[in-house]
Amino acid sequence: MDEIIKRLDKIEALTLLQAKEALTMEEAAMFTGLSVSYLYQLTHRHKIPRYKSKEGGKLNFFSKKELTDWMLHHRIKTNDELETEAANYVVTGKTMCKK
Repeated sequence: MDEIIKRLDKIEALTLLQAKEALTMEEAAMFTGLSVSYLYQLTHRHKIPRYKSKEGGKLNFFSKKELTDWMLHHRIKTNDELETEAANYVVTGKTMCKK
């Protein structure tokens, strides 16, 4: 029974999370799948976009869109893409740089 209640609580939290644009540290951890302590490390090193209230303080807030962009910022190319680039380089002598 406790397991069912825990699952329902998690479903409720995830549903509420979908409706929000600004997330707290705990919500951002749930959204990204990262631990709260790791998010604190990232914020301390200025590696992740975040916001503070006007008054400052210890509260951090995160934009869902910016978190998604941050999570997807370093795309790894597929083997097919790499092979195409290599073949293009052999033919033209130029690399394909994305801007």
